[in-house]
Amino acid sequence: MPHQWDPERYLTYADERARPFTELLARVRAETPRTVVDLGCGPGNLTVLLARRWPEAQITGIDASPEMVARAPAGEVLFEVADLRDWLAPGSTGAAAPVDVVVSNATLQWVPGHLDLLPALVERVAPGGWLALQVPGNFEEPSHTVRRALAAESPYDAHTAGVAAPAAHDAGTYLRALRALGCTVDAWETTYLHVLHGEDPVFTWISGTSARPTLQALPADLRPGFEGELRRRLREAYPDDGHGVVMQFRRVFVVAQLPLP
Repeated sequence: MPHQWDPERYLTYADERARPFTELLARVRAETPRTVVDLGCGPGNLTVLLARRWPEAQITGIDASPEMVARAPAGEVLFEVADLRDWLAPGSTGAAAPVDVVVSNATLQWVPGHLDLLPALVERVAPGGWLALQVPGNFEEPSHTVRRALAAESPYDAHTAGVAAPAAHDAGTYLRALRALGCTVDAWETTYLHVLHGEDPVFTWISGTSARPTLQALPADLRPGFEGELRRRLREAYPDDGHGVVMQFRRVFVVAQLPLP
């Protein structure tokens, strides 16, 4: 069964998750776009920033999770439940007309083989328009490696094999791929040092994102034991020195502009 997202758990660290979005958006130099699409909009709290940036534009937020879209604020943005791959497919709503700005923040890492989708994404952007994406690049940090190692142990491995797991590329890979498609590309990486507080804060963070498919794949009798051991190992990997837990988080940013005819 596909995993389900929990908007409230996801929004626990809303401020920390918002910072990469705002830094990505700052490098998009579109002045008066008519149409803006946020692919993978989640609960929509960041999509509304697009409406404030471009109040005259038609803003659409698209996400595959009904739970996330149901949490999105009503009003200035149109939200739709759809898989971004379906939106990109020929004959879809996304193919109806070129879009001036397409934003995809912390979403493509959940789409296997998403590098192959870049040509379709570029095709959906109007000449002179903008494509902006951000993906995590921290998959070798303990927040991921500890979970992967535990999930591969018995008795959990019988249930967690093949569950959805995020993956992405470095900035140079995206830059080269988009330059080959004729775009002018600005790509960079930033490593944030998030200072988190509370009980098992790294577990709280990943249980709303990367660890969620693994946790939901486990049967009810195994999940408590897995969670307890995952919490313990994460506490070892991320000790609290009395001033909070420091979680290192690398992110990859790409802003591409299409050429004019």
